[in-house]
Amino acid sequence: MLIGDVARRSGVSARMLRHYESLGLVRPTGRTGAGYREYSSEDIRRIFHVESLRSLGLSLREVGRALDDPGFTPSELVDDLIRQTRERIAAETELLTRLRRIGAAEPAGWENVLQIVALLQALGSESAGKRQHAALSSAEDVPVEALVEAALSETDPNVAGALRWALARSGDDGSALLAEGLDSPVAEVRKRAVQSIAEIPTGEATALLRDALTNSDVVVRRCAALALGARGVVDAVPTLIDMIVEETNDADAADAISALARDPALADQIATRLVDRLAHGTIESSARRWLTEALADIPGTTASRALAELSHDEDRAVALTATYILKLRDER
Repeated sequence: MLIGDVARRSGVSARMLRHYESLGLVRPTGRTGAGYREYSSEDIRRIFHVESLRSLGLSLREVGRALDDPGFTPSELVDDLIRQTRERIAAETELLTRLRRIGAAEPAGWENVLQIVALLQALGSESAGKRQHAALSSAEDVPVEALVEAALSETDPNVAGALRWALARSGDDGSALLAEGLDSPVAEVRKRAVQSIAEIPTGEATALLRDALTNSDVVVRRCAALALGARGVVDAVPTLIDMIVEETNDADAADAISALARDPALADQIATRLVDRLAHGTIESSARRWLTEALADIPGTTASRALAELSHDEDRAVALTATYILKLRDER
């Protein structure tokens, strides 16, 4: 078969077939009387073998070795190809992500594009100072997706605070992306996600924090409860009481309960919850004292009656605490 026919059948150009011949990959078996290359069926089969191996990413030198070296074992080369392919996919994915972020920012011109690229590069810098500066300066020009990714991976506390500030300025744009972080298999990512949501002052963020009260991660539940307490959401009270009992951020939890109790409509409800928890016999003495102290700033008759009863508690520390609180309330 002549070279033109081989090119049509194999899909390999005549020029490439001549290149294969020059490299010794595929040599036509013979020549016609006029001197034209003539390929046998075995030659054509080898051409298809060459193309098949090239499709896996092998170089022409590697293809020649694979076909001609009897001792060639493909496993090492295939492993290397897998590694190279993964690296190439990762690089292409990174580029695609960067392009999407630039597109999402809707740049008005190439100057805006260059500014966004510079900010994205700064967010990924090894320098904490550069990352913080990128978050604080021109935050409105940084795509929200990039801010979320940076916030969920940032380990420096100062940079993390700057990123949360930038996300708070973006409003609800980043809330849905941060919500995905709450389900991350990595505990630190879940913590960063709820901390970031806690600083977004919107109704959607509040709804996400409410949902976070049932999260399987106790750190997420506690952070959500503290944020909701500051927003006047009574749903946070059970978790806040748990924090007092477990003596974890108990002072902050007590402050949040006190702030909620300033609402007259909630005061008796919160006092009742505290009293019910005090009635549990399995609570440690120190926790009962903390719960008693939490009643101090809760107005209303329910809290006063509870303190009067606790002033006669068999636990002396609890009784003294309740007595002291009642004295302060009487002096007001």
